[in-house]
Amino acid sequence: MANDLLTRHLGAVAGDRYLTQAPGRVNLIGEHTDYNGLPVFPMAIQRRITIRFAVRDDSTVRLANVDDQFPPCAFELSGSIDPDPAGAWVNYVKAAAQALCRRHGALHGIDGVVSSDLPVAAGLSSSSALTVATALSLLHGSEIDMEPLDLMNLVAEGERYVGTAGGGMDQAICLGGQADTALKIDFDPLRLTPTAVPSDWRFVVASSMVRAEKSGAVRETYNRRGAECREALEVVTRQLPEARGVTSYAELMGRMLLDELVAGADGILDDPLRRRFRHVVTEADRVEQARLGMVAADLRSFGGLMSASHESLRDDYEVSCDELDELVDLAMASGAVGARLTGAGLGGCIVALCLAERTPTLVGALREEFYGARGVNDPENEHLIVAEPSQGASVTPL
Repeated sequence: MANDLLTRHLGAVAGDRYLTQAPGRVNLIGEHTDYNGLPVFPMAIQRRITIRFAVRDDSTVRLANVDDQFPPCAFELSGSIDPDPAGAWVNYVKAAAQALCRRHGALHGIDGVVSSDLPVAAGLSSSSALTVATALSLLHGSEIDMEPLDLMNLVAEGERYVGTAGGGMDQAICLGGQADTALKIDFDPLRLTPTAVPSDWRFVVASSMVRAEKSGAVRETYNRRGAECREALEVVTRQLPEARGVTSYAELMGRMLLDELVAGADGILDDPLRRRFRHVVTEADRVEQARLGMVAADLRSFGGLMSASHESLRDDYEVSCDELDELVDLAMASGAVGARLTGAGLGGCIVALCLAERTPTLVGALREEFYGARGVNDPENEHLIVAEPSQGASVTPL
């Protein structure tokens, strides 16, 4: 279908054709920490966005989508591109295009077709995968090379075009993902630390079927959490004697022990800032503990950290929902050693950890008790994924 649509869409455009692939990701632990300058621990997965494209001689971008819910788009490349209404898929394309034009000037346009086997608005970074895929396609079409870390930073900053004040995790893992590997990602400066996923571990991703759109009310909540974190940091660094002069969460956590930091903040912050602050600093601490647990192949330790993360996201950061909590409880009762919401929350997915031998039991229980109860008979097509740690984005000739 994609090839037929590509042929119709390209018309008389001549030249070679290419395939860009950009994976989604599942964040194993470290939620709502990246935009606070603190580490995360995701892995790229086998589901991905693809763009089949040909390079144009002018500056026009024309894209069609295999999925009819996403209408075709066309626009001119420049350093100032007017956005479509909030929530439009083309805004993620335009985000990459505008950022690259501001950095590199005039670029060749492309004609192409977008397809995907990533669930939309599920917290698996389909939007950032589209932004990365667009960026790589445009760079390839104009024969421009960028260093990976530089491109990760540029695309992360550029994606704020859509109105969401996010961090840089999604773009970094999409570009830097490695097969059989999770990556601890640190910021300021951006650093990627690969960690091999034990061969007998399985991460099962299950959708709540509640869309986690980063637009409208969800975007407002997401951006409000970021503002609350900044306000909490400002109060702590102004009022806590040991923290005076500190300008970032990372610097603060490097100066004080976690228990001292949480206790000190408890005495000067009111809710909800106290709970937002507590989540951010404890979650960042869990990231490094989880990395060490994976290095040691300590399944129980890693799983316990995942469950603690979910409790913090539910109670302190308030970004869970009834369906996510139900999935976590079902997973824990069906063979998982740890489970948590993954992504921004307020819908989207959970990720559950189990041994390979327990995967059929876990998947079967989720299929029957969550999806079957909702009339979904084949959730593996869209809602239930056994994630495979996978390679990052690439461009190849067709």
